[in-house]
Amino acid sequence: MLLLHALARPLHDRAWLLAHDTGLLTEAQQRSWDHALQRRLQGEPVAYITGHKDFFGLTLKVDARVLDPRPDTETLVEWALELLPSGQPARVLDLGTGSGAVALALQQQRPAAQVTAVDASADALAVASANAQRLNLPMRCVLSHWMDAVPGPFELIVSNPPYVAEGDPHLAALTHEPLQALASGPDGLDDIRQIIAHAPSRLAPGGWLLLEHGWDQATAVQALLRTAGFVQVQSRRDLSGIERCTGAVMPN
Repeated sequence: MLLLHALARPLHDRAWLLAHDTGLLTEAQQRSWDHALQRRLQGEPVAYITGHKDFFGLTLKVDARVLDPRPDTETLVEWALELLPSGQPARVLDLGTGSGAVALALQQQRPAAQVTAVDASADALAVASANAQRLNLPMRCVLSHWMDAVPGPFELIVSNPPYVAEGDPHLAALTHEPLQALASGPDGLDDIRQIIAHAPSRLAPGGWLLLEHGWDQATAVQALLRTAGFVQVQSRRDLSGIERCTGAVMPN
């Protein structure tokens, strides 16, 4: 992928590389590739080096201002789409949108929905807004700490919030990504607690709250939702079979 990037070719065009395996790099291409390799050797995500990441059929522009979108998060999008009938209007809120990956995927798949993307980082919101404009999707961007600036009501609230415990050793390998988008208190659940506490005041009766979380947090998130009065509490597994998302309904 980094070689294709240096050659200004599509990042998945490996067949082209095989068909041109006797070609030589120009000096400029060699310098570009060497620079990309050095960045990767230092642990920088490929998406930051190339400036792009594919997510749910969309090619997003990403950089160090936002989290590198993960394939696991497509589980959250698939669940949300099941709850949004095609062609029917619905008010959808994406909390902590980052690059806009989840919100833009939902807006692209459900054009009749009114999707609002929220982030507390103006830098992140700039990335999401630029992606929306480039993809010509009418997603609304709002600078807000979680739900403070969005009164609702919404039929669906989704979020891939920070959920890594502050002392998790895996954070050492993620130094190129924004820490505020990763870590959330001693047990990783501080932001999820905030979202669950405030969601009832923003959800329409019968509305859904869907949350992505860590591999071992499903039971804890389910308990938080039940304590807050939600019903139909359940979890969904990602492609690896891990309970990656938990959701529930705001009772009527």
